[in-house]
Amino acid sequence: MSRLACACGAKRETLAGLAGMGDLVLTCTGDLSRNRTVGVELGKGRKLADIVGSMRTVAEGVNTTKATVALAARHHVDMPITRQVNRILDGEVTPREAIRELMERSLKEE
Repeated sequence: MSRLACACGAKRETLAGLAGMGDLVLTCTGDLSRNRTVGVELGKGRKLADIVGSMRTVAEGVNTTKATVALAARHHVDMPITRQVNRILDGEVTPREAIRELMERSLKEE
């Protein structure tokens, strides 16, 4: 995420602060996080349409993942986790398959 943000003109220091890491940590760990809720439910095997259909609010990540993948491609930034999340949301792979593919990637400097 940092590589993409910097490619788009963001400052690395901003990403390390509350606007970056703070938001990321809260999104990933907070019980009220709508995006986390979607991820947990997908991990349980529920279908995206059922999850989204049962929510009263919007999980922004569902709609922005595809745009993020496109933006990363336009800026030539490799975002394998985001690509796998997009594939899960599109129903191309299960979360288990996505994790396996990520873990089996060739090692490289990050």
